[in-house]
Amino acid sequence: MNLLKNKIPNKLKILNDPIYGFIQIPNTLIFDIIEHPYFQRLRRITQMGFSNLVYPGANHTRFHHAIGCMHLMQKAVNVLRLKQVVISKEEETALYVAILLHDIGHGAFSHALEHSIVSGISHEEISLKFMQKLNAEFDGQLSLAIQIFEGNYSRKFMCQLISSQLDVDRLDYLKRDSFYTGVTEGNISSDRLIAMMNVKDDALVIEEKGIYSVEKFLMARRLMYWQVYLHKTGLVAENMLVNVLKRAKQLAEQGKDLYASTALKYFLYNPISKVNFNEETLRKFSILDDYDILSAIKEWMHHEDKVLSTLSKMIIDRKLLRIEIQEDVFTDLQIETRIKKAMKKLDVSENEAQFFVFSKKIVNQAYQQDKPIFIRNKKGQLKDIAKASDQLNIQALTNPVVKHFICYPK
Repeated sequence: MNLLKNKIPNKLKILNDPIYGFIQIPNTLIFDIIEHPYFQRLRRITQMGFSNLVYPGANHTRFHHAIGCMHLMQKAVNVLRLKQVVISKEEETALYVAILLHDIGHGAFSHALEHSIVSGISHEEISLKFMQKLNAEFDGQLSLAIQIFEGNYSRKFMCQLISSQLDVDRLDYLKRDSFYTGVTEGNISSDRLIAMMNVKDDALVIEEKGIYSVEKFLMARRLMYWQVYLHKTGLVAENMLVNVLKRAKQLAEQGKDLYASTALKYFLYNPISKVNFNEETLRKFSILDDYDILSAIKEWMHHEDKVLSTLSKMIIDRKLLRIEIQEDVFTDLQIETRIKKAMKKLDVSENEAQFFVFSKKIVNQAYQQDKPIFIRNKKGQLKDIAKASDQLNIQALTNPVVKHFICYPK
């Protein structure tokens, strides 16, 4: 019996991923971080918000994505070491921790919270707060990871592996989102891209042989944005969710009673911004997930407030607003006309109608030349992919494409 009590748990587990196969947890620190409630919360946050209203298979979570990123980072470390890039054991673990926790600050339904019930603080800043809290719990073992995550580490290429135009995060989410949505245009060769990575003058570069893989990666990113991330139905659903939460926050400020979980109540009934985002806020945020939001919306369908109940019902029943997308800005007259129609149709005031009629813009820029992806030729010279590529459309991808949309009741 005593032997069983003293048995040391095996922390070098293997996870089975539908995309990469077996993923190994590299050390006990990583295992303990994955086991932490902060990280387990990512199992309850979908990677793609309401995209499953368009692509029914898109139900994968931030947890899947973070584990996948860690796996690709392991591959990147191995490839760079084979090419005589010195990476210490401490730096290796820091890279795994930084990529594992890069999205830990995402709120329920990913970006919707940032634009509604929490203001002035981005998910990156919340990620940093989580990392600092975990660092205190793990006796400073995350200090180097935090430095790399913030982009402050002296070895620039390590920061680029976490955040750049060809980082490990993008390599995983494009491939993963493509797999779960079934949109094959996003199916990039992450293995090939990682195999072509190298370091020159402390910066991350891609060897010349990998140029076509980079071209495909940039094209895939552009197509995934139009077909998936900026899909018109997804845009409508996400903006409607933002408006539901804004309306709920408005009612809470007026002292109206709203059904909500303890965590959600905290964010509805307290003004939350960068200034007062303290330890208690972080603790509450760490127990807030998609389930809190969905269960609240299901109840709000029966609320006496017409705006809240109508929008909630529309989301739950997938009877969404109509959307029109065009290159020109919608005029004030076009918007006003839609607002008047909505007031009449829904029997709401002008102020209330603006929750159902709104116009915004979307931007798709697949490649930003101010943060170039460098191709290294056999002589060791570096060239920006936009100039190195013989494909004219890579140069075209540097121009941001702006479109405008208007949503209104059918």
